[in-house]
Amino acid sequence: MLTVKVGKTGIIANKNGFGALPIQRISGEDAKEILLHAYEGGINFFDTSRAYSDSEEKIGMTLSHVRDKMHIATKTKSKNADEFWIDLRESLKAMKTDYIDIYQFHNPSFCPKPKDGTGLYEAMLEAKKNGFIKHIGITNHRMKIALEVVESGLYETIQFPFSYLATEEELSLVRMCKEREVGFIAMKSLAGGLINNSRAAYAHQSLFDNVLPIWGVQKLEELDEFLGYTTNPPEMTVEMLELIEYDKKILSGDFCRGCGYCLPCPADIDITNAARMSLMIRRAPTKVFFSEDWQRKMKKIEECIECRHCSDNCPYGLDTPNLLKRNLKDYEESIQKV
Repeated sequence: MLTVKVGKTGIIANKNGFGALPIQRISGEDAKEILLHAYEGGINFFDTSRAYSDSEEKIGMTLSHVRDKMHIATKTKSKNADEFWIDLRESLKAMKTDYIDIYQFHNPSFCPKPKDGTGLYEAMLEAKKNGFIKHIGITNHRMKIALEVVESGLYETIQFPFSYLATEEELSLVRMCKEREVGFIAMKSLAGGLINNSRAAYAHQSLFDNVLPIWGVQKLEELDEFLGYTTNPPEMTVEMLELIEYDKKILSGDFCRGCGYCLPCPADIDITNAARMSLMIRRAPTKVFFSEDWQRKMKKIEECIECRHCSDNCPYGLDTPNLLKRNLKDYEESIQKV
């Protein structure tokens, strides 16, 4: 079984980390079945957030009896010390635990530091001193902030998007984390669902011994794919390399990663899916996306009010309104060809 040493934290995790964002979308019973199956299958690292509605509660409900045999990372979107302590108390209560292994600032627009006026980093230090958290981490989607985080020496882990579509700059970030022993937790390892070959995705992650990927799953069959790789890890074959190069060619450039920071949309446009529709209809059965329901959702793009909330909040700097319009045009042309 492949494992990852998470920076200087001392945590040794199964190369399969469990991303618990999707379990907020399913029932408590279904979540319990998946979480137990993950734990019993050897997964020992679970990542969640106070912002993921009832995800923390589902973890606490299901896995509190094996708390000492697993590692939990969660996040706070707090803007000041008062909010920090409220979030921390709620997370501890929800997960039925008295400590969190890695407590992360959740995608802040800056790198929290001591004496920056927010009191956030000081609160982290106090929480660690009092045993409520063991390690200090941060998540982000912005390269500039990620580099500042690693260079600061203040953080034990960083969570950042990383898949086989990674740019050279993103690969350099991974190497820098290894050199400085900052744990690298990889989110979006399937590029928000655009990568549809889990074997290739896992094989690529296996090339980096300092990277811990967290896979977001909400179905048992999806989970079983990754559990199978712990005992029979896929090798990077010539065929896989060719697939990866093909995907890089068609998915490179300005594409939506589906992170959701553009939401909510005042025009009720399903941005995270609509902005990727051109790619999805080429990589998945088109009948799924050509239904009356999807045609209605895509038509909502015409109601865009150009408020720029989506583009202003996109960590990748996308011109989202124009991207949506291009996707609508492509979508309508594709329907006419069916």
